[in-house]
Amino acid sequence: MYVITNRIEVPAETAEAFEKVFVDSMRETLDGVPGLNRTTLLRPAADGLPYLSTMEFDSKDDFLAWLRSDSFKAAHSDEQAPGMQAPSAVEQHTLVEDIVFEK
Repeated sequence: MYVITNRIEVPAETAEAFEKVFVDSMRETLDGVPGLNRTTLLRPAADGLPYLSTMEFDSKDDFLAWLRSDSFKAAHSDEQAPGMQAPSAVEQHTLVEDIVFEK
């Protein structure tokens, strides 16, 4: 599994609008992306911390293909959307271990 994280710094006064636009974009542009298994948006638990967006791909090649896709272009097309101007930090990771505890 290849995991992408994006830390997005969103001012508190635009957080609600950012969440709506970001989640709507995720729902509209990511369904059916080859190799994409899961995507999340995590709200910070304390003021001053960034939002965290994650994407879980089958492979690095699937992620790189998404970067060249119409889906990627559509997801990033509205430069005026809340949060699009926010500083962000994209990180890439390869899964080492995944432990799921049954309850």
